[in-house]
Order: sequence, then structure tokens, then C-alpha cells
Amino acid sequence: MANDTQKYNDLKLGERGAIISIAAYILLSAMKLSVGYMADSQALRADGLNNATDIAASLAVLIGLRLSRKPPDEDHLYGHWKAETVASLVASFIMMAVGLQVLYQAVISIFDGKAESPDLIAAWTGVICAVIMYVVYRYNRKLSAQINSQAVMAAARDNLSDALVSIGTVVGIVGSQFGLPWLDPLTAVIVGLIICKTAWDIFHDASHRLTDGFDEEKVYAYKKTVLAVPEVAGVKDIRARNYGSNTVVDIVILVDASLNIREAHDISTSVENKLMEDHGVYDVHAHVEPI
Repeated sequence: MANDTQKYNDLKLGERGAIISIAAYILLSAMKLSVGYMADSQALRADGLNNATDIAASLAVLIGLRLSRKPPDEDHLYGHWKAETVASLVASFIMMAVGLQVLYQAVISIFDGKAESPDLIAAWTGVICAVIMYVVYRYNRKLSAQINSQAVMAAARDNLSDALVSIGTVVGIVGSQFGLPWLDPLTAVIVGLIICKTAWDIFHDASHRLTDGFDEEKVYAYKKTVLAVPEVAGVKDIRARNYGSNTVVDIVILVDASLNIREAHDISTSVENKLMEDHGVYDVHAHVEPI
């Protein structure tokens, strides 16, 4: 129960990161879209549209974190931890849809041709926004490591992507000042590709977790730790999966057949405690078989 309480507190702390991201995206999207239209910058408008969709993605993360905090009920006996992963999946869909839209508009703009370069105020806006978003990224990255949250880490990766996109936008706008106005819409194409790549990475990670995919190297490390426990003769089977950001391990260990039930139980308890202490595993189900 104490472990659950800590996890719920961590999720509540993670909501702070999502709220900060939402506030930053509202501010930055308003700045980029308004300046983008005034300065006639396709790249800055694309960047602003990207941030506008990030608001929806961050809201999805916030809702997922709050749903994950709900305790088990009649039809969710294992709790609602996976809502956090579902939130990351929803965020990836939103980002991909916008990335494709940005790509489409940018390509059309390139073929239509652009005669004038955008005003340099667009570049300065991009610089300011890049700095702000990088600060938000550093905060969320530190927070995700502190509470081991997949959703907050996805938000942090999105923050970093947005900072890099803004830097790229600045390069394209400045470059277009040297008689190359097509650099502005070309930068918008690159922005769209970065959005799509970030969306794919988040989708791949979330779908892998939802289908019970797990890092093989971690499973090997768990097995090695268990084999080091005294009186464990072997590991017959070991599996691991994720409930949101929580790792659950199912393991079958082999022990001496002459041991009584209490002794075998004590060994399984030692295995469970060792995995939770050494690897931060949320829960372990250890089954004992005689050898």
C-alpha cells in the first residue's frame, strides 16, 4: 500500500510538468502564430501550429496521468496505470496529424513560389521561444527521471523537439534574407518532418508497452539478480511487462525439493524484495518449484 501511495504521489507531481508544458505552449503558439502572420513567415506559422497541437497533446498527457491515479475498481482490478501509456499514444496521433498537415501546406507553398522573405522579427521570436522551450524540456526531463514517468518523458522529448524546431525555423528565416525566400517554406517542410518523427517515436514506445513488449536486457539483468539470491537453484521462467511506468515481473524459481513450505516461501520473498530494491520493480509474482 505504501508503494501505491508513493506512485500516486509521483503521478500527481507529474501533472505539474504537464501543466507547465500546456502554459508554455499556449504562450508560444500565440506568439508564433501572430508574429508569423504579421511577418509573413511560413516556417514560424508552421512552428506555431505545431505548438498549438502540443497543447492538445499535453492535455492528453495530463488526463492520462490523472486517470492513472484512480485506484483499482470492479472492472480494473490491476488499477488504471496503463491510462498513462494510452495518453502518450493519443498524443502521438495528434502530433502526427499536425505534422502531415504542416508538410502538405509547406510543399504547396514551395511549388507556388514565394517572392519575399519574412521580416526578421520572426527570427527573434523563434530564438526567444527556443530558449523558453529548452528550459521547460530540462525541467520535465529531470521530473520524468525523478518519478519514472513515461508520459512526462514523452512530454520532455516533445519539448526538446519543439526547441530544435524553433532553432531550425530561425535558421530558415535568417537564410531567406539572403535572396533565398524559398528557404522559409523549406524550413517548414523540415519542421513537419521533425514533428512526424517525434510522433512516430512516441507511438512506437507506447504501442510497444501496450502490447507487453519489454527490454530483453532488463529481463536478463533481473534473472542475474535472482540467481545471486542464496538457495535459488535456477530460474525456470521469467517475464516482465509494464503497467504505465510500473514494471511487473512474473518469475518461476527452482529450489531444493527438501525444503518445507515456509522455507520456500521465504526464498520467494527474498527474490521479490531483491528485484524491487535493486531494480525499482513495482511488483513481483514469484512462484516456487522443486528441483
